[in-house]
Amino acid sequence: MAGPQEPERPERSALPEPERPRRSRRLPILLSVLVILVAVAYLAPAALMSDSVLRGTRVGGVDIGGLKVTEAADRLREQLAAKIGEPIPVLADRRELTVDPVRAGMALDVVSTIQAAQSGFPSPPQVWRALTGGVDLEPRVTIGEAELARAVGRLAAEVDKEPREGRVAFRNGEVVAYQPREGRVLDQRAAVEAIRGAFLAPRVPLSLPMVAARPKTAPEAVEKATVLARKAVQEPITLTMNGRQVVMPVATIAAHLAFVADGAGDLRPRFDARKALAGLESSLIDSARAPRDAGYEVVNGALRLVPAREGEGVDDRALAAAVVELVLSGGSRTIPVEPGIVAPRVGDAEIKRLGIKEKVSEFTTAHPCCAARVTNIHTMADAVDGHLVRPGETFSLNGVVGERTAAKGYLPAGQIVGNRTEDGVGGGVSQFATTLFNAAYRGGFEDVEHMAHSYYISRYPAGIEATVFWPSVDLKWRNDSAYGVLIKTAYTGTSLTVSLWSTRRYDKVELISGERRNVTPFTRETSDAPGCQPMGGGQGFTVDVTRTITHKGAQVARETKSTVYRPQLNLVCTRR
Repeated sequence: MAGPQEPERPERSALPEPERPRRSRRLPILLSVLVILVAVAYLAPAALMSDSVLRGTRVGGVDIGGLKVTEAADRLREQLAAKIGEPIPVLADRRELTVDPVRAGMALDVVSTIQAAQSGFPSPPQVWRALTGGVDLEPRVTIGEAELARAVGRLAAEVDKEPREGRVAFRNGEVVAYQPREGRVLDQRAAVEAIRGAFLAPRVPLSLPMVAARPKTAPEAVEKATVLARKAVQEPITLTMNGRQVVMPVATIAAHLAFVADGAGDLRPRFDARKALAGLESSLIDSARAPRDAGYEVVNGALRLVPAREGEGVDDRALAAAVVELVLSGGSRTIPVEPGIVAPRVGDAEIKRLGIKEKVSEFTTAHPCCAARVTNIHTMADAVDGHLVRPGETFSLNGVVGERTAAKGYLPAGQIVGNRTEDGVGGGVSQFATTLFNAAYRGGFEDVEHMAHSYYISRYPAGIEATVFWPSVDLKWRNDSAYGVLIKTAYTGTSLTVSLWSTRRYDKVELISGERRNVTPFTRETSDAPGCQPMGGGQGFTVDVTRTITHKGAQVARETKSTVYRPQLNLVCTRR
């Protein structure tokens, strides 16, 4: 008997396969298409923007997007430079004045501004910014610090009311008391910063800060000095010596006596005995040779000592002290003076101790003959020739020479004001400053303060030159050696030489000039203004100069200074 039969099972291969979802096959395709679309959306506009300034780029409100670099530069010069070159109105002590940005040494730096703008093949974020709104850039500017300081100095000269210290003097033999008075002066440091910040701002009146300048003298000191002054001229003073005598008239006393502020709130008598003795000394002693300070002269390239020389005469400093004591304390109006030997201020022993024995550096610059500036150069050279800089002392050219005035023999000559050349008394003396600076710097001495010209002048070494302007722009260097330094000057009609004599400290001082970089073109202008002085034009650039100092085979110092020169205007004068 047959058992129960199992039901038939269908074969596995006969069952239908489940259908695979189509969505899983579409996703990679969609992602690929999306990537291609994004790439095209970026690359297409990026390619269009790649050979120009990024679209949507604005500088000071001027649209330079989409322009070639040279086109963008031209547009900035035409539209932005003229706008920010307008005079800056200022208010100082209720006076309405203006500052000419050009004369103040402020200019749009087109090259640096263009370099800050995006050009070339842009990145995706840059393309997005260009398509959705663009970018605003701040204009880059150059500031001529010397010119800006001069511009502020000119403002200060117009508005400053300096404090007046108390003083008692004589006018036509009568006592005149000057009470102390507070002043108000321009805060020049703050004014420089304010004007610098206003260069790119809309032209609205800029208030410049004034500060109180208070005198130190107390009114009570003036009252006390007035009483002493009246007593001082009640009678003449008699000077006696070896049985001789001479009367110093009241008028002479009054002419050379004054009570001046001592810086601590009081007034002290000051008597100029040297001038008071003129015409009187010969009645007391025979004419004598004047004392002479020790010094050196250069003969055939070597130093020769010029010995100090004592002279007979009245010691004017002792006489001045005696008169001051008489004014303060009273007593006899007869002052005995002794004939004696008046010692020089610098003796042979002192100058020998300073170790001045050889030439340590020298520099020569050339100039055309016979112009007024040559007279100014020679006048300054004469004023500095033979000056002694003691160890540790800082030499100041303005401090030694003082203000350049017609009374000292200086003539009107060309000097740089802004981007033009104008005549001014003492113009051209920057050639002396440059020559002295090179001698000091190449001698290894410490550069304390110097300022280069705003644009390059070809007769000077690039990056190693100096300008001076009274009183704000100075040349200072420090004698950081243990020896004295003697400055000697010499000149011809076409050259100037400054040599420094001391004891040589170093084996070698070398100056290495780098390649000129950031070269910028100059512009051309014409002018029919009276007094116009033509200018040849010259490129602006930056140059680095490295000074290395070597001693006994080892480098003991190294420093690099960078100097930025603005382009020099090519100015054609059309007025006849």
